[in-house]
Amino acid sequence: MRPDFEQRIIRVTDYIFENPNGDLSLKTLAGVAAMSPHHWHRVFSAMTGETLAQAVRRIRLQRASMLLVHQDLPVAEIAGLVGYPNTASFSRAFAARFGMAPLAFRRQGVAGPGNPRFRPPIRLTHRFEIRRLPALRLAALPHSGDYNRIDRVFETLFGIAIARGLMPEVRGTIGVFHDDPAVTPFAELSSHAAVILGEHVPLSDPLEELHLPGGRHVVVTVTGPFSGLAEAYDQLFNGWLPDSGEEPADSPAYIAYLSNIATTAPRDLVNEIRLPLA
Repeated sequence: MRPDFEQRIIRVTDYIFENPNGDLSLKTLAGVAAMSPHHWHRVFSAMTGETLAQAVRRIRLQRASMLLVHQDLPVAEIAGLVGYPNTASFSRAFAARFGMAPLAFRRQGVAGPGNPRFRPPIRLTHRFEIRRLPALRLAALPHSGDYNRIDRVFETLFGIAIARGLMPEVRGTIGVFHDDPAVTPFAELSSHAAVILGEHVPLSDPLEELHLPGGRHVVVTVTGPFSGLAEAYDQLFNGWLPDSGEEPADSPAYIAYLSNIATTAPRDLVNEIRLPLA
């Protein structure tokens, strides 16, 4: 693991410990890590085995357990010190983690368990390569919710493209996935189904115009069913990136679909995950 990635994890967890009742949003913690929010939540969860939200909740409750055991403060005051708005929400969260109410925990007199900071790096089974790729102009439709249901949006997208005579101009198919499913509830996931078009092709509603940056990208090729993409993402963020010497750009990773799913067996599908680099 690159020392600077290790230091970022430590810096962020230390910041949470020192500011349990402060602003611990993704934007703030990404700033502490000096990395784009696009990628910090995925890097953190890939390398530690827990999401940022889980780490914040665990550390807040860990601090509360120490305060309960070592200081004679009212439970309501401890709740405020570790970022909970009221005693009721704090007590529910505390009992869910430690299996007992805060006062019962205080009487027992045992400080709560910690958590290792780093998840062991996973073995790379995919090939990663750095390429220079052109900037892309996309015609896209938004999708909210489970990424596995974006196929319906692609059907609509291609229907519009056919009806408008755009198919001869299509240069490729792209999926842009803005959120990490390990962090974001399925109902709140945001993505775009898109096709690549030239700058001269006019667009109108409901199609949205998106632009992806050109330049250096790390590319991992995934052969086989779409279910293999999640493992490849994990290898990218917990295997390749921490040891690469590279920094991700402030732009989302995306998937280039290189096979025609109508005529290609799932085991033969070829897709690329592309991550823009700074």
